[in-house]
Amino acid sequence: MPIAIKVALIVGSILFFINHGYALVKGNMSGDRWFSALLTYIVPYIVNVHGQYVSHSRSYWGDSRLNKNN
Repeated sequence: MPIAIKVALIVGSILFFINHGYALVKGNMSGDRWFSALLTYIVPYIVNVHGQYVSHSRSYWGDSRLNKNN
Protein backbone atom coordinates (compact mmCIF):
# COMPACT_ATOMS: atom_id res chain seq x y z
CA MET A 1 0.00 0.00 0.00
CA PRO A 2 1.45 3.39 -0.97
CA ILE A 3 2.63 5.64 1.83
CA ALA A 4 0.21 8.43 0.94
CA ILE A 5 -2.77 6.11 1.42
CA LYS A 6 -1.44 4.93 4.79
CA VAL A 7 -0.95 8.53 5.91
CA ALA A 8 -4.43 9.50 4.71
CA LEU A 9 -6.02 6.59 6.58
CA ILE A 10 -4.18 7.25 9.84
CA VAL A 11 -4.32 11.06 9.88
CA GLY A 12 -7.77 11.15 8.30
CA SER A 13 -9.19 8.72 10.87
CA ILE A 14 -7.78 10.71 13.78
CA LEU A 15 -9.20 13.94 12.36
CA PHE A 16 -12.51 12.26 11.49
CA PHE A 17 -13.08 11.12 15.07
CA ILE A 18 -12.01 14.49 16.47
CA ASN A 19 -14.29 16.43 14.12
CA HIS A 20 -17.19 14.03 13.49
CA GLY A 21 -17.03 11.29 16.11
CA TYR A 22 -19.78 12.70 18.30
CA ALA A 23 -22.12 13.26 15.35
CA LEU A 24 -21.43 9.73 14.09
CA VAL A 25 -22.18 8.17 17.48
CA LYS A 26 -25.37 10.22 17.85
CA GLY A 27 -26.49 9.48 14.28
CA ASN A 28 -26.35 13.12 13.21
CA MET A 29 -24.20 12.73 10.10
CA SER A 30 -25.81 14.88 7.41
CA GLY A 31 -24.77 15.02 3.79
CA ASP A 32 -22.63 18.07 4.48
CA ARG A 33 -20.86 16.26 7.31
CA TRP A 34 -20.14 13.24 5.10
CA PHE A 35 -18.67 15.54 2.46
CA SER A 36 -16.52 17.19 5.13
CA ALA A 37 -15.47 13.72 6.33
CA LEU A 38 -14.42 12.82 2.80
CA LEU A 39 -12.24 15.92 2.65
CA THR A 40 -10.76 14.91 6.02
CA TYR A 41 -9.20 11.93 4.23
CA ILE A 42 -8.44 13.57 0.88
CA VAL A 43 -6.47 16.54 2.26
CA PRO A 44 -3.77 14.49 4.08
CA TYR A 45 -3.44 12.32 0.96
CA ILE A 46 -2.88 15.34 -1.31
CA VAL A 47 -0.45 16.97 1.14
CA ASN A 48 1.57 13.76 1.37
CA VAL A 49 1.69 13.25 -2.40
CA HIS A 50 2.75 16.87 -2.88
CA GLY A 51 5.48 16.48 -0.26
CA GLN A 52 6.78 13.34 -1.95
CA TYR A 53 6.78 15.10 -5.32
CA VAL A 54 8.69 18.12 -4.01
CA SER A 55 11.18 15.89 -2.21
CA HIS A 56 11.74 13.79 -5.32
CA SER A 57 12.05 16.85 -7.55
CA ARG A 58 14.62 18.45 -5.27
CA SER A 59 16.70 15.30 -5.04
CA TYR A 60 16.52 14.72 -8.81
CA TRP A 61 17.11 18.26 -10.05
CA GLY A 62 18.93 19.67 -7.06
CA ASP A 63 17.80 22.75 -5.24
CA SER A 64 20.22 25.67 -5.18
CA ARG A 65 18.26 27.18 -2.28
CA LEU A 66 19.43 24.27 -0.12
CA ASN A 67 23.07 24.77 -1.08
CA LYS A 68 24.66 26.99 1.56
CA ASN A 69 27.58 27.90 -0.72
CA ASN A 70 25.39 30.10 -2.94
